[in-house]
Formats: sequence, C-alpha cells, structure tokens
Amino acid sequence: MNASLRLREWFTLVVGVVALHAPLLHAQTAPSIGKSTLVAAIVPNYPPFEYKDPATDKLMGFDVDLGEALAAKLGVKLEWQETNFDQMMSALTTKRVDVILSGMTDLPERRGAVNFLDYITTGPQFYTVKARAGEFATMDALCGKTVGTSRRTSFVNDTAKWSDEHCVKAGKPPVKVIGTDGSSDARMQLRQNRIDAAVQGGETLPYQNSIEQNAYAPIGQPFLSQYTALGMSKDNAALNAALTAAFNQLIADGTYQKILAKWGLQQHAVPKALVNAGT
Repeated sequence: MNASLRLREWFTLVVGVVALHAPLLHAQTAPSIGKSTLVAAIVPNYPPFEYKDPATDKLMGFDVDLGEALAAKLGVKLEWQETNFDQMMSALTTKRVDVILSGMTDLPERRGAVNFLDYITTGPQFYTVKARAGEFATMDALCGKTVGTSRRTSFVNDTAKWSDEHCVKAGKPPVKVIGTDGSSDARMQLRQNRIDAAVQGGETLPYQNSIEQNAYAPIGQPFLSQYTALGMSKDNAALNAALTAAFNQLIADGTYQKILAKWGLQQHAVPKALVNAGT
C-alpha cells in the first residue's frame, strides 16, 4: 500500500513538473513573434520557387512550402501578399509585409534596408536553346553575343561584369546584355532567336527543362556563388531570431531536406541558417 502511494505521488510530481515547463518547451519549439499571422511578400513567376498551378491558380513552389513550414514552427498563420519584385523591399520597410519569401538574392547593397536569412545556394547560369548548344562549347564563345536576363535581378550587372573580365580584358568583343521582363521573357526571346543565350539561376534550369522537354542547354557552370534568402526587417530583432531558430529546427528534423527533395534542389542546401552571408 505504501509503495503504491509513493508511486502515485511520484507520478503526480512528474506530471506537475511537465505541466510547469510545458510553456517553456513550447517556446523552444515555436519562438514567439508577438503576432498570430505572418504576412509574406511573393511574386509567383519564378518556378520552382514560386508560381501558380495553371489548373487551380494555387500558389506552389519551394518558397511556398518553406514558408508554410516556418509558419508551422512559429505557431502562426501565413498570409501571402502578391506584389511585384520592385515593390517587395519597400513593402517590408514600410511594414506592409513581415517578410519577403520570393527567390530574392542576398546582395550586400540590399542589406542597408533588409536582413537576409540565407536558405539555399544559387548562382547565375548561362544557357541557350538545345539546338544551338554546339555553338557554345566554352563560356568564352559568349563574347560578342547577345545575352538576355531579367532586368529586375542582379544578373544584368553580373553578366556585364563577367563580360568585362572574360571578354574585354582578353581583347574580345563584349557580351551585349539585354534586360528582359523576367526569366520567362528571356526564354521566349531565346526561342525566337532574338538573343543568343540567356542567364537565370542555375538551380531553376533543371525544373524548366523538366517541363519543356529539355529545351535548354547550360553553357559552362554558374559563374558566381550566391545565396537565395528570406528578407527580414532590420528593426524586428525578435522576428529575425525566431525565423532563424525555426529554420534551424526545420534542418534538424529533416523537413528542410524533404522540401528540397520535392523540388529537386538537394544539391543547393545550406548546412545551417546563415544571415547576411552573401558576397
């Protein structure tokens, strides 16, 4: 009887201790951000990161899945706010949105207004239509050619800089860089033979080939190493810390790896949360 009583007392004590620490355990799993809804800016035109299912008009992509997983870790709802690329940073700094989750590259010149949680490796990749692949056995064959890339990204300047270093300095004609209205416009101009080659994130090209019957051929390797990142407000340290902790938890429990695998991006994984690590 005494032994049974002691067992019940021990059980009651354990239950009490667990109940006492339950809020703390929950806080470690889902850091508080002081609100119940997280508003994220998105431009759904960059598959496989973000796009709309043509049949249902539903948002899809790696960033969409990652955002939902982060929100679940934080214990909040996620509200997507569609915008255009040029307005995303101002939407964040004026607090119309809480984060940017739309394939944005972490660049030093953007960090004056935004902190970046780097979640995937990336890099600009030259490519052309498969039928012309034989014309570009090496990247040097791009010298003197016309190359298109989205004017909303850093790729225009990146390509011009590559041209200066690899063409002009070698006494070859420079690449003629054309700013396009997004990556899809660059691909259309490429198919129409209005440009010779194009540039987009190397991590996105395999997906594009998967839906266009291997229409494109990469030229060399990505010519820069960069990070794609989640944009965070510089004046909300609590949210920055909570998102960083939540992302590390997604890595630790395998969720991050599963989302990468779903979208064929495994080779672009980061080992841990990185903040403002882009160069």
